Amino acid sequence: MERTAPPHETAAPAPAGAPVSDVPGLLDGVPRQRGPRATAVAGGWEPVPAAEPRPQKLRPWWLLPTPTGTPFTFGYAIVLCLTSLISAYADPALVHALLQGSSTDVTHLVRTPGLVLIGSALWVAGGVTSPFAIAFVLVLAALERRIGGVRTAGVFLLGHVAATLATEVPVGLAVLAGHLPGSSLHRLDYGVSFGVAAGIGALAGLLPLWLRLPLLAGFGWMLLQDLLAFTDPMTNWGHLIALVIGVATWPLVRRWRDGRRLLQAAHQA
Repeated sequence: MERTAPPHETAAPAPAGAPVSDVPGLLDGVPRQRGPRATAVAGGWEPVPAAEPRPQKLRPWWLLPTPTGTPFTFGYAIVLCLTSLISAYADPALVHALLQGSSTDVTHLVRTPGLVLIGSALWVAGGVTSPFAIAFVLVLAALERRIGGVRTAGVFLLGHVAATLATEVPVGLAVLAGHLPGSSLHRLDYGVSFGVAAGIGALAGLLPLWLRLPLLAGFGWMLLQDLLAFTDPMTNWGHLIALVIGVATWPLVRRWRDGRRLLQAAHQA
């Protein structure tokens, strides 16, 4: 059924000397049409360009996790604060037993791999004031705001699990081959540093070049210095491996970020 103008309505008059059909986006005989705004110019009408979107304001508080904006990072940070308080104020014998039971050494990985892989990520080596604890809050909050909580958790767990296996499996093989003593199967290994290193690598791929290069160069240089110091080579190699794992996720995290932006734009439209 065709829509026509009611008898009491008339079409909007065109400017003098220009027929209605010459006005872009309007049809003859159909009144009150919505089209692009136009201004009269010599020889016809010219559309008025749409206003450019306002630049987003800098929000420094976005660097910190919030319950609604970054629920994964916020909740995880609370858990780490609680375990850090236990580590600082509980009985030392109890703390040692808890850490030993959560350690991702070869012995525990063989017996209860799932339990220790999760348990080891509930502690922060050095407490909440350590560099990796601070990096955990800043990096994971920034990453979660870009790709979401579930995907941020996936990046974190990928780095934590893969780097742990990449460092502990060679230890077990070296013990079997007689190159390391049996005591190496019971080394104390726990903390969130592998997951944070993977998060730094992934976040770098979402930052502009002028931020990406200093972040990777500075963090990579710090890890290389720790490795050259040879204080804990297996853990230091694990940090480098986790960083590389995070960098390898760039195509994936960029796709997630773009999809999240499109979804947010669709909700705001």
